[in-house]
Amino acid sequence: MNITAGKYKGQKIIAPDENITRPTLSKVRMALFNTLQSLIDFNGASFLDMFAGSGIMGLEALSRGFEHVTAIEKNTKVFKILEDNYTKIGEKQKLLKGDSLNVVPKEYFDVVYIDPPYYAGIYEHALAVLPDCKIIILEHTSEVDFSNYELIKQKKYGGKFLTFLKNK
Repeated sequence: MNITAGKYKGQKIIAPDENITRPTLSKVRMALFNTLQSLIDFNGASFLDMFAGSGIMGLEALSRGFEHVTAIEKNTKVFKILEDNYTKIGEKQKLLKGDSLNVVPKEYFDVVYIDPPYYAGIYEHALAVLPDCKIIILEHTSEVDFSNYELIKQKKYGGKFLTFLKNK
């Protein structure tokens, strides 16, 4: 898996076992950040990846100009890979080990990215514990109740959706 654009473009990222995580495909990452770039300025912005896995989404954000990334991962084995990926790139950011629903920082983020295990049924719980933010991005395969938010944009890629939201 490689970073697709920005100052770290082409850098190889270690992916955890696919039985544990499901990395976002490069074409979906590119589409996500292209859409996001039309919505906010990345320079100096902050990004929260609530279910980080390998860390690829936060590393893409840093590569493209975000200044601060917070990544949360619950699985101990995957967290070690997350740490290794950030160390390899040379980025010192806030990496938190724990359940996102319990350890999410209560600080402002420009972007919050939510991509939990698809069938864990925790999207609504993740939305309920969100810190203050400008834009929320959900990667999902099934219906999610985001009626408390304003829909900015939704795109479908194969069997998954990228949904961009903001607070009402």
